[in-house]
Amino acid sequence: MSQDILESFEDGVATLTFNRPEARNAMTPGMFEHLLEALPRLGSDPKVRVIVLTGAGGAFCAGGDVKGFAARANSGGAGAYDFNQKVEELRGRMEVTRLIHESPKPIIAAIPGPAAGAGFSLALACDMRIAVDTAKITSAFGNVGLTGDFGGSYFLTKLVGTAKAREMYFMSTVLTGKEAAEEGIVNKAVPAEGFEAAVKEMAKAVASRPTIALGFMKKNLNKALHEDLNELLDWEAIHMITAFETEDHKGAAKAFVNKEKPVFKGR
Repeated sequence: MSQDILESFEDGVATLTFNRPEARNAMTPGMFEHLLEALPRLGSDPKVRVIVLTGAGGAFCAGGDVKGFAARANSGGAGAYDFNQKVEELRGRMEVTRLIHESPKPIIAAIPGPAAGAGFSLALACDMRIAVDTAKITSAFGNVGLTGDFGGSYFLTKLVGTAKAREMYFMSTVLTGKEAAEEGIVNKAVPAEGFEAAVKEMAKAVASRPTIALGFMKKNLNKALHEDLNELLDWEAIHMITAFETEDHKGAAKAFVNKEKPVFKGR
């Protein structure tokens, strides 16, 4: 397994850390392979209540390896591959976005510093985002003559609307974490000295919630992005009745009657 991504687990929180600080955690093929394996594994692990995606060395992820792009451009491109092969290869890596979006576990992007390009897109795919208030957040694609990948255009449009999303893509607008919070792109921006504690607090709070119900909530909210009301009501009914049968619901209902605080076990 690539050491360019580190894994840790504590108290129901699984953390995946991009670990190329010398390159601001720019993504490599090995990192994508690690995510493609790890995300389904952690999503299906009953011990995992929430997943945190973050970066080492004061950066989240600078996106693709632009130095590698430049080397290929100067050599005339990767001639060994035809166009369709290149599209298929990139599309396969972009499954990471779908795995984040569809994971049954809530995923938090913890952004300690720059999030750009594909890193920006992966952060947007997460369910919640917390950033250092001075972190630089940008699509960046236009700065190197590229168009964008990993679903950023989809998620950003949903978060901020068409006009703002186009501005950020066309102009490669750079926002601080504080400004991104004001725009609704991140949920919370905090000073650097309190960042780790704030991430732990957010992750712990999510991990303490009813895991199975949160997974169904996530499915409902995902479907609300593109399905009509009738179809969404059907799914809400299915998920609601399923949740009625969980230990978490039964225990919480009993606690409510007894005027006690519920303790959710993720079952």
